[in-house]
Amino acid sequence: MVTLEGVQKYYGTAHVLKGVDLKLGKGEFVAVTGSSGSGKSTLLNIIGGMDRPDAGKIFVDRNEISSYDDEKLTLYRRKKIGFVFQFFNLLPNITVIENVRIPLLLNGSRDEEMAHAFVSRVGLEGREDSYPHELSGGEQQRVAIARALVHDPDIILADEPTGSLDSSTGRAIMGLLTRLREETGKTILLVTHEEYISRYASRVLKIRDGIIRQ
Repeated sequence: MVTLEGVQKYYGTAHVLKGVDLKLGKGEFVAVTGSSGSGKSTLLNIIGGMDRPDAGKIFVDRNEISSYDDEKLTLYRRKKIGFVFQFFNLLPNITVIENVRIPLLLNGSRDEEMAHAFVSRVGLEGREDSYPHELSGGEQQRVAIARALVHDPDIILADEPTGSLDSSTGRAIMGLLTRLREETGKTILLVTHEEYISRYASRVLKIRDGIIRQ
């Protein structure tokens, strides 16, 4: 599903990724652990097409996305990738159902039934017309997960998805992600600095000083 070959990334003089090689199989749930500044989020951003490597190649479904121009990268993000972030990134002035519908609208779909189905799947049936500020942190993350999955992407990229939640809520969110992966067969790459979170994954990798350690 995803292959990285010798990926390097610099930010100014900082050498953040130092020749990363990585393979993710279809339907795999992989966690990448590491300290702050180790390159975890940069790795996700590059796979997700939000940033470009300075060297190396990235293949998704045998297509070299590292060679894409901006227009093709935008389409790749819209079609293939679902993002889950630490701070939810919900739009505060629109409702739950409207937040979930955003990826569908970007892809030219007005399938409201799909949006309602995913709100229900993450356990928020009846909260469709609520606004983000009316929800708990855990509920907001459930909305973010529904939004990440609603357009049927192949890959879910989760950047510290429990980092702003207490441990009990974090476990509930990880249980939800695990169940949804089992139901949908999505490939999940999650980065975290919390050891208990990585235990939900089928494979755990460590990144240290910009290098993946198997």
